[in-house]
Amino acid sequence: MLDAGNDIVVMEATSHGLAQSRVRNCRFRVAIVTNVTSEHLEFHGTLEAYRAAKAMLVEEAPIAILNADDPAFGYFRDRARDRVVTSGTDASAEVRASDIQARADGTTFTATTLTWAGEVHLQLPGAFNVHNALAALALAEVEGVDLAAAARAVGTVSGVPGRMERIDAGQPFGVVVDYAHTADSLAKMLRTLRPLTAGRLIVVFGSAGERDRVKRPAMGKVAAELADLAVVTDEDPRLEDGHAINEAIAEGAREAGGRDGTDLWVIDDRRAAIAHAIGLAQAGDMVLLAGKGHEGSMFYANEKRWWDEREVARQELAAAGFKADA
Repeated sequence: MLDAGNDIVVMEATSHGLAQSRVRNCRFRVAIVTNVTSEHLEFHGTLEAYRAAKAMLVEEAPIAILNADDPAFGYFRDRARDRVVTSGTDASAEVRASDIQARADGTTFTATTLTWAGEVHLQLPGAFNVHNALAALALAEVEGVDLAAAARAVGTVSGVPGRMERIDAGQPFGVVVDYAHTADSLAKMLRTLRPLTAGRLIVVFGSAGERDRVKRPAMGKVAAELADLAVVTDEDPRLEDGHAINEAIAEGAREAGGRDGTDLWVIDDRRAAIAHAIGLAQAGDMVLLAGKGHEGSMFYANEKRWWDEREVARQELAAAGFKADA
């Protein structure tokens, strides 16, 4: 990077990396925390330990950009080393969004900072992308970047593979692939897609083996409450019994009112689960394929198998009679 003349690096620092001191040779000038939910508890043990690992960023960096809308905001604000810059929709946020207009193909909002105000046009739908854009604008402001230029720049981002990615094969219903793999992220995706869906909202998802077990029934509960139809399936079972994982998820859905064979199905084979969801879909419906996103493999025991959620979705759409060039 030095040889290439780089003078700024934007880096994701994972909770694992922080807890294991893998980034101790980095000195962060600005720390950005978007939100923190129950995740990676198989490693950290408790939510408190997970948050404490994340807090190492704001304890070190002289500037912390924090999401004022996030329930964990106070926790990180109290641990910040020095300057805190707030972003969000809260009226007290220093970089805030108002007049948010959500569309299927993006989002428009008015951004107001300490030095600038103007419209931001995102190609990305979802409230979480508004928060991400606000964090980026806050970083631009503290680094002295022209805010109008920064607003134009975030508007050029067309999306990340496997994140809210639409699959279009000419079918009369929507298919979206996303990496959402926690109860919180799944809820956000379902809430984002609901107003964009004329018919029923169908979700296909699972939970990884040898990872946080607490989130499994919580994810089932979210699916039962926020989707119309839910198909629970494999997502990297690893050395665990995949069916047992899926049943733990389904039990959370059943406790929230999910009914087997009516609005809830457990289909361990992920391809068969996707095919089932496509078979259920009618004109105006929306199918969310959650959890795998951009990943190119699936782990069963010690075996790494090919998997591309987007390609499998296209294949199953074609098998159902839908082809992009038809």
